[in-house]
Formats: sequence, C-alpha cells, structure tokens
Amino acid sequence: MKLMVIGGGGREHAIIKKLRENPAVDTIWALPGNGGIAADATCVPIKATDIDGIVRFAKENPVDYAVVAPDDPLVLGCVDALEAIGIPCFGPRKNAAIIEGSKVFSKDLMKKYGIPTAEYRVFDNAEDALEYLKEAPIPTVVKADGLALGKGVTVAMTREDAEAAVREAMEDKKFGASGDQIVIEEYLEGPEVSVLSFTDGTTVVPMISSMDHKRAGDGDTGPNTGGMGTVAPNPFYTDAVAAQCMETIFLPTIRAMKAEGREFRGCLYFGLMITKDGPKVIEYNCRFGDPETQVVLPLLESDLLTVMQAVTAGKLAECEVKFRDANACCVVLASAGYPVAYGKGYEITIPADVLPHVYVAGAAEKDGKLVTSGGRVLGVTAVADTLRAARDEAYAMADRIEFENKYCRRDIAARALNA
Repeated sequence: MKLMVIGGGGREHAIIKKLRENPAVDTIWALPGNGGIAADATCVPIKATDIDGIVRFAKENPVDYAVVAPDDPLVLGCVDALEAIGIPCFGPRKNAAIIEGSKVFSKDLMKKYGIPTAEYRVFDNAEDALEYLKEAPIPTVVKADGLALGKGVTVAMTREDAEAAVREAMEDKKFGASGDQIVIEEYLEGPEVSVLSFTDGTTVVPMISSMDHKRAGDGDTGPNTGGMGTVAPNPFYTDAVAAQCMETIFLPTIRAMKAEGREFRGCLYFGLMITKDGPKVIEYNCRFGDPETQVVLPLLESDLLTVMQAVTAGKLAECEVKFRDANACCVVLASAGYPVAYGKGYEITIPADVLPHVYVAGAAEKDGKLVTSGGRVLGVTAVADTLRAARDEAYAMADRIEFENKYCRRDIAARALNA
C-alpha cells in the first residue's frame, strides 16, 4: 500500500512510524515532512496548506490512502478535496473540522446540547469586550476564535492581562482574522486531561489519556507553548471519570455534530478539566494532539492503519482497538528562547540506539546532516511498566542528544508522579 501523510512535525513522525509497522505498507509520502521524517518516509516539498498542490500530487501518484494530520489543512477542506478525486482519507471533512476551527462554534454547540464547559461570552469588537472585563470575574480566559498555532489562548490572572489579550487579538491582529471574534470564558480549576479518540461519527473509542505540559518553564511557568512534554496515562483520569466523560461529553459531542449535519470521522481530541463539579470541556481539536500523539501511539497494540480505515469506512464498532498496559513519557527538546525568539541551523547529534525513540518536529537536512529549524526540535519517548521508569529513561536518552541551544523542562511527569 502507498500512503500519503499530510504534515511535517513530531505528531506526523509518530503517525508515520506507527503506520510503517503494517507489513502491507511499502511507501509513505510525507507532505512536506521534515529532515528527521525523511528517515522513515519520502518527503515531498508541498506545504500542508497547499490543497491544490496536495491534490495534484495525489492525481500524479498511486496514493491508496491519505492521513491529513494538522488542523490547518483539515479546516481548509483537504479531506473534501482528496475525497473528491477518489482518495479515502483519515480526518474530518471541512464542515466537521470547524469544531476546532471556531471556538465560537464549539462553545455554542456545547451550550445548545448541554455538554459541560465553562460559562462564556462572545465578542466581535474590542470596545464591548473591554467594557465587559471591567466587571468580569478574574482570573478569566481569553480565546481567539480561529486557529492560532495553539497560541491564541490567554489565561489571564489579572484584569490587565485580560485587557492586553483582547487588544492583542482584536486591535493588534496578532492572530490575523482568527482574532476577529473572541471568547471570554470562566476560569476553571482542576487537573487537565487530554483524551484523543477514534470516531467514525457513531462509535467513539477513546485512546489512552495523557497529560500535556504547556508552559515553557519548570513548575508551569513562562509563556504557553505547543507542548514541552507529555505522559500517558493521566493518573487523574480514573475509570469513574472516564465513564462520566463517555456519558456526558464524548457521545453527546459526536451525536451533536451528526445532528448538525457535520458528522465527524477521524481523531477527535477532548481537552478536559476535572473540576469539583465534574469533567468539563476546555477545548476540542479536530486531530491528533502534539505532543500527546508521541506518548499515545507507542502504547497502541492494534494496527493503526486498520483502525484508521475502519474509521473511514464507518465500521469502527467492528474493529478491536487495544492499548498496552504500560506508561509512556515524552520529553520535548526545544531551542532556548522558544516560543519567542531562538536560533536555528545547529547540527543535531542523536545516538543510534536512541533514534528509534525520537520524533522529529523542527529539523531540516543540510549537507547530509540534521540541523535545527524550529522552536520545538524533537521529542524523546520512553515506554516502561511504571511512569517513574519511563520518565527516567526518557531523560537519560534526551541528555545524550546534542545540539547547541538545547533546552528542555526538567519536571515532565512530576505532577503525575505526585498524584
């Protein structure tokens, strides 16, 4: 089989490595891929947002199946465009990807169908939003409506921070058109849990839960990032919480989407907060999370391609999805200064025995060598019987990888171990 995977980060590398485990797969094209992915797939220099270019490539090559991994191409309708030329895909169509593409849509959906989430208000001009903030409860959360590379959310601990977030989004246009509308919502407290799930629009199969570490610095300090590390499973996600989520959040969400004529097939990501009033939705993503994928897929025992094809065919209920009873920890190695300003072009040295455990996110190939090209450079994942052992092994491997300006948090898994 010949597969096409759209995207070029650590998440895509994890997907590609898992797909390669199926002996029927002989070719994987990554569009655009990256310097590290090139060891596991044939990289094609077509941007993930170049829908016309992706379709043209698919017409010119014998693609049997496509996986559209990132949010941008999904929201732009990449799956629709590929299906229109007869290529089966894993990923939601454009009208379902809106569940991530618009915070306003997803909040209104939850309100309409009684899915537990934070109280909120929607604003389409800065003046009204700033007036509301004069009396609003603080802390609060300010969210740009559209996609913003995971950086459109501000948890404002002071009124001044909230006002600054509104001005950045609506007046300074920091996130472009994504900030034309904003959501200001209630600040929730409790442990956060990420749950990726396979769904064919009727059946939902949650994957192993995980815990992301969003802040740049130890002790959850510094600016928000795309994620500095993850662990799975999440100790706060008990069997009782899982059952409650299935009944009050997971099934109601896919039923709501179907009722709205927006059947969701693909990976639906539930970002949850376990509050004193029970689990509530912080956000939906219309795809695999990054770097959650880098701890969840190594624990998947079932064949990923078989599961994905069952999702596409609407036959997920007939497919066994099994996970290993173990723990995984992923430590992200970033360039110092990320997510603000950082250097690029530094040579990366990875020991041969560590390489199978590495998922490359921001690296390019230059003169036959791997060099840094992004803020998050790579993730190192270890799997072990206990979380402590997985954590220790992940750090031991991460410490053996070398590049100038290397930076990582030293407390990945600490919160989970304390729990």
